[in-house]
Amino acid sequence: MSLPVNSPSYSAFNKQGLKATVASTIAHIKKLYLSDQIPWVIGYSGGKDSTAVLQLVWSALQELRKEGQCHKDVHVISTDTLVENPIVAMWVEKSLERMLEAKQQQDLPIKPHRLTPDVKDRFWVNLIGKGYPAPRYKFRWCTDRLKIAPSNNFINKLVDKRGEAILVLGTRKAESTTRAATMEHYENIETNTRRADGLTANGTLDRVWVYPPIADWTNDDVWVYLNSVSNPWNFPNQDLMGMYQGATEGGECPLVVDKSTQSCGDSRFGCYICTMVSEDKSMSAMIANDEEKEWMYPLLALRNEIDVNDADHGKKLSKLRRDKSRRDFRRMNGSLTVHITKNGADLVPGPYVQSFREELLEKVLIAQVAVQEMGPVEVKNLELLPLEELEEIRRIWLEEKLEVEDNLPAIYQKIMGKPYPGSRRAHHPILNKTVLDKLKTFCAENNDDEGLMYQQIRAAMVIANRHKSQLRRANLAAELTDSLEKGAFSSLDEAKTFALERKRLELQIQYDNSPNLSEREKESINEQIAIITRSVKERGYSSLLIETEAVSDDI
Repeated sequence: MSLPVNSPSYSAFNKQGLKATVASTIAHIKKLYLSDQIPWVIGYSGGKDSTAVLQLVWSALQELRKEGQCHKDVHVISTDTLVENPIVAMWVEKSLERMLEAKQQQDLPIKPHRLTPDVKDRFWVNLIGKGYPAPRYKFRWCTDRLKIAPSNNFINKLVDKRGEAILVLGTRKAESTTRAATMEHYENIETNTRRADGLTANGTLDRVWVYPPIADWTNDDVWVYLNSVSNPWNFPNQDLMGMYQGATEGGECPLVVDKSTQSCGDSRFGCYICTMVSEDKSMSAMIANDEEKEWMYPLLALRNEIDVNDADHGKKLSKLRRDKSRRDFRRMNGSLTVHITKNGADLVPGPYVQSFREELLEKVLIAQVAVQEMGPVEVKNLELLPLEELEEIRRIWLEEKLEVEDNLPAIYQKIMGKPYPGSRRAHHPILNKTVLDKLKTFCAENNDDEGLMYQQIRAAMVIANRHKSQLRRANLAAELTDSLEKGAFSSLDEAKTFALERKRLELQIQYDNSPNLSEREKESINEQIAIITRSVKERGYSSLLIETEAVSDDI
């Protein structure tokens, strides 16, 4: 009777030993490779599991080359979110370079690819540009944009061209009970017509099979293999182990192709800015274990600047209050949304306000300068915000946010000490910083404490300017009406009172005009009305909701 994968005594090498097990795995890889014309895609993160899988496939291809049977391409894809831990990012980049050299020398059909998110999907573009709040448990907007989309786009394009694809992953059942259950589900699902070949169905990608060669290996099995077999693209596995030893215990950052896959936030090596966990233990450990890595402190500080998690309850509440103070009380589209719990009712905060986004831009650029000055030669040209991202942030501020002061170039010059290298913008006689500063001062002198009057007047001026050269101004009235409705409040308290009163009225109308309501439904509506009645008297954001952590994370 064989031991279960999660047994402390289990090893994939127990039955045949390391050498025979590896030989058997490589033989199966060769057989599967030769069985059809379907192209392969290997997900490579630079961590131990994906390295082990790529080594096995590479070894199989070396044997097939000698046998004259390398008949189809094997794509190696690595997704760089552009906010990766720079130590890991540099490791992966160098590894891909070595692969390219080695595959040419060995004449293998391996094609390495470094994938990055579209500019519109990048982290700082969404956070500083659009004002998306830092990712958190209830609003994990980053995974789709930064990881899933680049890899899935590549795979889908390949499938459209070739009909099908086989995705080779380093997923293992021993990673967790959840991982094991997911893998077994897709192994046994009815649509898996190739189970006999060792393939499984894919939950999100159409016409894509998943092949996990080390599905039954343990964590120790992976390290034994990597330390026993030389890396075929001449990138030392001992250095990989050293990188792991420099961080805390945990798993690697896998290729993410769906939301069931563990994200970087729960892994050893994740994004330096990741706020999905209460603490970036891997980067903290790297800094603590090696004085030469202290140049990463500014990156750690950036993460802590936007983080709302903390193991200490008091500190977490303080971070939640700080977070709310940085966000607009309106949603991204200008609407007001009410969040009701048994502890109270309040407005759902929206995107980061202009002042904080500009402050954060400064801090990211300051961190970039610090890293370049403090870091090794490899990071002297590291850009946290490359020009293409700066230009997209600037476009969003000007065109979508109507923040026509155009403050980004001045912020850049202030921090970087040199002129902004982006496109020049023609001076406008009215919509320029000098005039708008005077308008802001005037509004402030007329009790515009929260700057809402200024924002409304500015928006009206921008909209009118957009239409001034058009012969037909059919949309002018509609755009102005929409803008005026969004800016119809002079303060947070006024908006909150309006939204809560409106919600209370909606609930009362529902109660009075729905004869088929059950007693439980009537009781629930009455309870919500009572909660709103209590909450409407409270000024500012509800401290009770924050203290009970019953907050909503929408935009």
